[in-house]
Order: sequence, then C-alpha cells, then structure tokens
Amino acid sequence: MSTIMIVEDDPKINQLLQSQLEKYGYHTVNVEHFDRVMDVFSEVRPDLVLLDVNLPKFDGFYWCRQMRQESNCPILFISARDSKMDQVMALENGADDYITKPFDYDVVMAKIRSQLRRAYGLYAPQEGERTVEVAGLKLFLERLELSIHDTKVELSKKEALLLEALMNQYPRVVSRERLLEKLWDEQFVDENTLNVYITRVRGKLKDMGLEGAVETVRGSGYRLRAVWEDGQ
Repeated sequence: MSTIMIVEDDPKINQLLQSQLEKYGYHTVNVEHFDRVMDVFSEVRPDLVLLDVNLPKFDGFYWCRQMRQESNCPILFISARDSKMDQVMALENGADDYITKPFDYDVVMAKIRSQLRRAYGLYAPQEGERTVEVAGLKLFLERLELSIHDTKVELSKKEALLLEALMNQYPRVVSRERLLEKLWDEQFVDENTLNVYITRVRGKLKDMGLEGAVETVRGSGYRLRAVWEDGQ
C-alpha cells in the first residue's frame, strides 16, 4: 500500500483528496501543522506528496526544495494558481507535475498512478544508494550513517548534510555561508546554530577515533582533514 502525504490547508479539498485516495487503496497522511511539514515528511517517508502552493508560514515551492534534499519521491503540486510562471517555478524547484484547481479527480488519480509506476514500478530506474567517500571514510546519505573500517556512527539529517558538504569539497575549505545555505536553505538561522552542529559532527568523528578531522579555517570556514591517513 503506497503512502500519499497531503499538504493542503483547505479542509474541504483535503477531505475530498483523502476520500478519493483511500477509495483506491492508498494510505494517506495529512499535514495539520504547517510549520512541521518536514517533521511529518521525515517521519512518514511517503511514496508521493500532493503539495499546495499557497500555505501558511512558507509556500509550497519552499517545502518542495526541502523535500528534495531528503528524497526523490514524486511530488505533485495542486494549486489554484494557474500561471505559466508558477508551473515553471514548481518544476524548477523539484516537482514532477503541476495540477491546477479545480481539477478532475480521475485525472489526479491517473497522474498519481503514473508517477508511482515511474518511481517504483517495473520501469523505475534502479539507482544505488547515494554515498560520498573520502580516503575510506564513507557517508551513507539515505541511511544517515558514517563509517570507516569496522567503525560506524549514526547521524542526524543536518549532521549528514554538513559532512556531505565537507566531503564533497575535500580538501578545499567550505565557507560558513555555504554551510548555512546547505543546511537551512532560505531560513534565517543564527550562526551559533551552525557552531552547534559543527561541535556535534566533531563529537561523532571523535567517537570514531577521528579527532581533528574538521578543521576551522579562521575567516573562511571549515575543511575536512584526513587525519586517519599516514599517521596524521
């Protein structure tokens, strides 16, 4: 049974979508608190998302970008905004399709089935797990795990994103601005929050015997050092 996450603040449309989806055997999850969209998304890990554009707090384009940092699941916009620019923005922000209101529920169901077939069916691309590796240190992005030799630690999503940025740029420096953008996109976040996550990542690396692997470059940012190589 596929799980469909509905991010729609109109209770009537929400209920109609839920009834139609459950009629065809899908499991539905509705977002009720629109400042917790990503909390629900990360907890549920839906097979497909129906996403409105006009939402409280942040719009659907913002949430689509956040979801794309965690998953490649199909995302279908459903919106009364029918301008060409809105549809272009949706697709450029990571959506798979855009359906304008008022919509025909048969068309919505057909598009959902089509996207699920493409993503998970017989003809879905067989992709390997996304990993980043530096000199034997391996980051597993889907399972949020870091390993070297026979040692491994679990990571939070933000810790994994921070390490991904450092490992992708190794041995170059990654600026604080780039890390803030990577971890929190367009949200305003105090730089002290980044310091907290740097400390947490250093703690995880220390637990693996890799103390000093994240180096502060004063006035520039941070870089990864392969301290586990050549007796460094």
